[in-house]
Amino acid sequence: MTQFYDARGNIYGVISPEALRMAGIDLPTSAGECASSRQTWSHHAVALCCEWPEGQRPADSKSHRSDGLLVGPFQASPPFDVLIINTDGTLAERSGNGLTIFSQALTEQGVLPEQGALLRVHHDKGSAVETSVKPAEVEGVRGFWLDLGQPEFGPSAVGAQNAESREFNGCGTSHIQSLAQLDPSWSHSQFVRIGNPHCVTLLTEVAALPSNEQMRESPLNEGLTRIAYAMPTGSGQPCPAGVNLQWAARESARRIVARVFERGEGPTASSGTSASAVASAAWRVGWVEAGAVHVVMPGGTAPILLEEANGELLRLSLFGTAQPIL
Repeated sequence: MTQFYDARGNIYGVISPEALRMAGIDLPTSAGECASSRQTWSHHAVALCCEWPEGQRPADSKSHRSDGLLVGPFQASPPFDVLIINTDGTLAERSGNGLTIFSQALTEQGVLPEQGALLRVHHDKGSAVETSVKPAEVEGVRGFWLDLGQPEFGPSAVGAQNAESREFNGCGTSHIQSLAQLDPSWSHSQFVRIGNPHCVTLLTEVAALPSNEQMRESPLNEGLTRIAYAMPTGSGQPCPAGVNLQWAARESARRIVARVFERGEGPTASSGTSASAVASAAWRVGWVEAGAVHVVMPGGTAPILLEEANGELLRLSLFGTAQPIL
């Protein structure tokens, strides 16, 4: 019923609306109606599709077998509507790896055109977020380019509150007191919106990046959850709707190493929009120039293409590939 895919260590299940209805979940007809009513059904869908079968959970695994659930498509031809459900039942506005996986699923279903298509992610925080996807091949690997549009920068882009202004590498950044209290070196952050909200904390050494294992342990996990998650799970500070957290360090002129703590999920092996936010923040503070940038995460490396004109970052694209888990 649910097909699972892996994209750079990020695992999502994919299921059609019809399959959920056949399983007894009362799902509205349209993706928009599903999003607005998600509190009545999303937890049931996660429990049905993402929880480990009885006795099959590995000892060192997370509580769910995937990082989330993709519900769609709602149409037989493009544009395709989809819902991205975090394992806590909330809806994401966008996921680069998730949309890569969804594109692979559409390809296997024989409905994704060769010239690509428009994907529309419906959620309960505003209008649907659109992403153009196109099949492509990079260095002999078949996958998809996702056009993520123009990033936005600064506290206002993500609705952040009580963020102090700081300077890093000659550029303006933000100081989030709650992050600095967890680690004094986490004092310079760049807010970025890639259709969803991100907070990229800039570090001077790769060795200073937190590991996923560290971020899963108490009390650090509880502190990061308070910051990243919206209420009532988190504090909604600095962002009332929650925010995805990243830590980044420059390894070379075209290579940034990063770690990710996702809103609604916690530490993850990789994240496509997080990688895009990291590349955008690196450009913003002068670590990288426009063009090809590679963001290295524990689950894999994300190729990013930054397009600039007249000193402004106009567009970014993310390449990804996904494989079904049999």
